[in-house]
Amino acid sequence: MSFFAVLFLKERIKLLQWGCFFVAFFGVTLLKGFDPKITNIGLVLAVLSALFTGLVFILIRKIGQKDHPVVVVNYFMIFSAILGGILMYQYWIYPKPHEWALLLSLGVFGYFGQLYMTKAVQLTEINAIAPLKYIEVVFTIIFGLMFFNESYSLISILAIILILFGLYVNTILANDKGSK
Repeated sequence: MSFFAVLFLKERIKLLQWGCFFVAFFGVTLLKGFDPKITNIGLVLAVLSALFTGLVFILIRKIGQKDHPVVVVNYFMIFSAILGGILMYQYWIYPKPHEWALLLSLGVFGYFGQLYMTKAVQLTEINAIAPLKYIEVVFTIIFGLMFFNESYSLISILAIILILFGLYVNTILANDKGSK
């Protein structure tokens, strides 16, 4: 994402921030290398997802405040629903009533999360806020442990810590306006 911010938005990124990106990327490769649950196709899809998410943030930042955040989010949600519907068609399983409630809550919370993320992207530099999006990793781990009885190896935990550390330090460096 930051690469696109430099390329398309002419944002400046400090040398130490690139080091933080390397640490986070090393964590990703470490996670892939030692976690048998992560397949190559899963990794490719995750990287593509990150790439396209970065491009979406760049487009939102490029649009700036010309469009209201609700307009941007609605277009994003409609496009995602159509594309997701097409891709999942062959795997569709009719949800049970309680699953409909979970899907509805996912939609509502996702909408408001995307709305406020869009507002943030419109108002500040991407390299200052983009790493905050990855706090979802922490929530994913917590929910996986609590509700799905997932387990993580020590190397997986180390890799996740490297990812979060790199992103956290990058956020601090991005918000530090005093040094280059």
